[in-house]
Amino acid sequence: MSGGSRGGGLLVAGTTSDAGKSVVTAGICRWLVRQGVKVAPFKAQNMSLNSFVTREGAEIGRAQAMQAQACRIEPTALMNPVLLKPGSEQSSQVVLMGKPVGELSARGYHGGRQQQLLGTVLECLAELRGTYDAVICEGAGSPAEINLRRTDIVNMGIARNARFPVLVVGDIDRGGVFASFFGTVALLSPEDQSLVAGFLVNKFRGDVTLLEPGLDMLLGLTGRPTYGVLPFRHGLGIDEEDGLRVSLRGTVRESNVAPPVGEDVLRVAVCAVPLMSNFTDVDALAAEPGVVVRFVDRPEELADADLVVIPGTRGTVRALAWLRERGLADAITRRAAEGRPVLGICGGFQVLGEHIEDDVESRQGHVEGLGVLPVRVRFAREKTLTRPVGTALGEPVEGYEIHHGVAEVAGGDRFISDDSGHSLDGCRVGSVWGTHWHGSLESDGFRRAFLREVAAAAGRRFVPAADTSFAGLREEQLDLLGDLVEQHADTDALWRLIESGAPQGLPFIPPGAPA
Repeated sequence: MSGGSRGGGLLVAGTTSDAGKSVVTAGICRWLVRQGVKVAPFKAQNMSLNSFVTREGAEIGRAQAMQAQACRIEPTALMNPVLLKPGSEQSSQVVLMGKPVGELSARGYHGGRQQQLLGTVLECLAELRGTYDAVICEGAGSPAEINLRRTDIVNMGIARNARFPVLVVGDIDRGGVFASFFGTVALLSPEDQSLVAGFLVNKFRGDVTLLEPGLDMLLGLTGRPTYGVLPFRHGLGIDEEDGLRVSLRGTVRESNVAPPVGEDVLRVAVCAVPLMSNFTDVDALAAEPGVVVRFVDRPEELADADLVVIPGTRGTVRALAWLRERGLADAITRRAAEGRPVLGICGGFQVLGEHIEDDVESRQGHVEGLGVLPVRVRFAREKTLTRPVGTALGEPVEGYEIHHGVAEVAGGDRFISDDSGHSLDGCRVGSVWGTHWHGSLESDGFRRAFLREVAAAAGRRFVPAADTSFAGLREEQLDLLGDLVEQHADTDALWRLIESGAPQGLPFIPPGAPA
């Protein structure tokens, strides 16, 4: 790569949210690293409830952790300096360089705080550019959010400061992709338009020759080429930001579910609690042959479930109230009394306890829990952010913790311990399990042992597959994304963009951004 001590780069923007920016960025990263390029991902500002903890104890978006894996490097806070974690329709927790620094309303954030963070964002990007040959940036939403352009630090704001070329991704499966491409460019200022190098079509189904006349017309209208047409692929359960369409639900609905190894399947019902966070925890269950996972919000949907999972949430007390309002709380306590398996993860673990003292997140003080585990939870102002390792059910297990709630376990089996046998986390009473550890089910041996316990308690003749490697499946998916870019994008042209920036003399498309 050229450019002296400053690596090249590219901003992957989108016509909309969920256009495929995260997976395209990961695909470009995996393609580059396979060419011997030292590459890193970057997203200046991410809004997501799906987060991850780096080895230095910093909280970042899971999408950037996944992209770091695509680059075959360890994720760091530099790759996602600003993370917004919604706590309501009006406010979010602001996580800066991996640590929470307070709650802000949308108006307060866009009214001044966001622009104050630009210096930190640019410092992080400069450090990455000084370390790597290339930095592939992911935008947020659309670059044509004209109401937010003045304070933008994640789309054209970062591209302008870094002089990075911009590739606009559109999801053709949604329809209207040509209008979206044209309109995105036409709503940008002349200065911003000069950096938009072209387009990439995502999720195309059918004969690409039928699309080519439209791509030629788009080139004539905008003076910008389409750098690739990526075909639709089933079962890409790569971690993205939010929404049940991505990760788990996409995998379950669209992939070919492998048949069970034993005689029975296991049915897993995941309670779709409000402000659900890190629902990617159950992806490892969905990857097991013969395990069927679905999200539920009604008590009758628990009736045939062999395992009920209460996932993490940004609003533990709110989730508890929701479970009660829906009748799910009563169904869960009945299950526990009957010895039928229940698993609570992080916030889901906390709601299974006896009571919660929360003067931090909901500020509701004392709240009674479901009372099925002998656990009392007190919310601390400082957030726990760790990457613990231990042993559970005779198998090695690792995970990551992201929580304000501190659990006091007064009984049951603290089933996760260190090598010396000292308890680390978790509480089990019969077939009810709780842990603060996200990602523990990605440990293959522990997952198999846990599923054997669930199957026995549920009376199912289910046998976990002996060779399912969740890490291996993730690598296969990242390689598939790299293959899509390598086989269906103009990689020579992408390389030139990354090295040399946007072509000179790109035409202005009126009307441009309003004054």
